[in-house]
Amino acid sequence: MTIVSAFLVPGSPLPQLRPDIAPWGRLNEAMVKAGKALANSKPDCVLMFSTQWFAVLDQLWLTRSHSTGLHVDENWHEFGEQPVDIYSDVTLVQRCIDACNAASIKTRGADYDQFPIDTGTITATTLMGCGTANLPLVLAANNLYNNPKKIEELAALAANELKDKRVAVVGVGGLSNNVFHENIDLKKDRISSESDDKWNRKILSLMESADIDALRSTLPQYAAEARPEMGLKSFHWVLGAMNGSFKKAEVYAYEPLYGSGAAVVEFKA
Repeated sequence: MTIVSAFLVPGSPLPQLRPDIAPWGRLNEAMVKAGKALANSKPDCVLMFSTQWFAVLDQLWLTRSHSTGLHVDENWHEFGEQPVDIYSDVTLVQRCIDACNAASIKTRGADYDQFPIDTGTITATTLMGCGTANLPLVLAANNLYNNPKKIEELAALAANELKDKRVAVVGVGGLSNNVFHENIDLKKDRISSESDDKWNRKILSLMESADIDALRSTLPQYAAEARPEMGLKSFHWVLGAMNGSFKKAEVYAYEPLYGSGAAVVEFKA
């Protein structure tokens, strides 16, 4: 497999829409930095998975070559809209679809005008500078019935199908997902609880040390107690695409997002 770079990034629109809030601005800067590292790895495509693109019946992949429009996030609509301008490599996507169906994973493409691209994909591609005509996506949806093990299998299947290409991998999703349910002073944003903060830091430390066995044994309890976004499927996507291992990880930023946790992490094969 030719995985030339790999990243975990948050899918919240806040770093894009309100970088004037200090922690959100630091995440913005970290995602831009990650985008530069991704570009420097000279990939042919970006194999991306967003926890915020929900699928139920089948495994979906984006097969529209150029998606455009305006998006307003359902939770943070008061902060403005996000332009959509995303390119996909339809030929490579179709290869992944065919491989999935051959492996008895019921799979199909999504190719509709004004198809509702999710917030996470829009934020990640915008701040990281990918999903362009020169750096197209191979974008997979988050089937809600797929557990972390199945996500890893799906990512490995796709990465293997693209082994003749230089591939950058991006998992889009957050850490602890316990947001504040009341209005807060945005300038005083923080992780909503000390427990969540400790859990997030523990997981990030295990990533930095590349302790895969400890991560695998710890993630179920982390998922139960800190409630990371979709059980941290975004990380399992990265891990699966990297054939279950990496040598080290660098945390570019770890910050709160209205009480939830978010990190930008680069993984080295």
